[in-house]
Amino acid sequence: MTQHERFVVRRPNDVPLDGLVDLVRSYEEHATGVAACTREDILLETGHPDHEENGWCLTGPGDQVIAWAAFTPHGDTLEAALTVRPGRHGESAARTLLGLLLDRADELSARRGSPYAVTVGGVLSGDGVVPSVLREAGFSAGATASQYTIDLTAPPLPPVLPEGGSIRRAGPPDLEALHTVHLGSRGRGPKTEDPALFHTRLERLRQAGGTALLLEVTGRPTGYILTQAFAGRQGRVLELAVAPAFRGLGIGYALLAAGLAELHARGTTRVRVVLDTGDLHDPEALGRVLTVRMARTVMCFHLVDG
Repeated sequence: MTQHERFVVRRPNDVPLDGLVDLVRSYEEHATGVAACTREDILLETGHPDHEENGWCLTGPGDQVIAWAAFTPHGDTLEAALTVRPGRHGESAARTLLGLLLDRADELSARRGSPYAVTVGGVLSGDGVVPSVLREAGFSAGATASQYTIDLTAPPLPPVLPEGGSIRRAGPPDLEALHTVHLGSRGRGPKTEDPALFHTRLERLRQAGGTALLLEVTGRPTGYILTQAFAGRQGRVLELAVAPAFRGLGIGYALLAAGLAELHARGTTRVRVVLDTGDLHDPEALGRVLTVRMARTVMCFHLVDG
């Protein structure tokens, strides 16, 4: 498929990894003034087994990547991302890949026999193209999240636990408890309703060397954090969830501190953290207890039925 004869739609695996990194860094710098994407970030995004079948890139002259769209099924939701290089071809590129994404979503919904919900996340505040194209296609703005880059050169402060609290690594016997906390947390992002799919996610994380930490209060599961370390001393906090009944007790901060300490012990010096607006009672407190190198707002859009 071509666009204006100079632009070609390709699968992500047919595009050099550095081309995707360059695309995302150009997008970040244009939207926020700071480019933070690394090869490890892109490897994490492209490592999901469904990515190749459900992902597309639009390349232009010199094989420069103009846009990239992909989604991952999570339960009843197709969680997508759409990234467009700034420039005069941005809107047409966004429409082209969004059309492919929605056609694929319709195909999967027909195969399944019931519709999937579709979300597009990772849209940076300051993006002047993708939000308007999404709204034009029937999407509405949903949850926002805060994305932080944290310097872990020095070890973080130890977690302050509530009375009766303890943190330990979660194992297979804890999967049901983790899923219950996941579903009940106040984070407004998509939830993985199917326990089997949730368990598969955690197993993939374990196989990739990731860690799940569970915080309990007097033996009751109250929250968890998922982390992963990468080559190049990079790390990620992939998810943090707190049970609603225990909000306001410092559970989120204690989990974050424990997760960062785990990453620091593994040699990580730079961590990307994305926190839903419901994850922490006072997100501004992060800057008072951690060395935050960058903070920015990320938006999520939901396709409105009908």
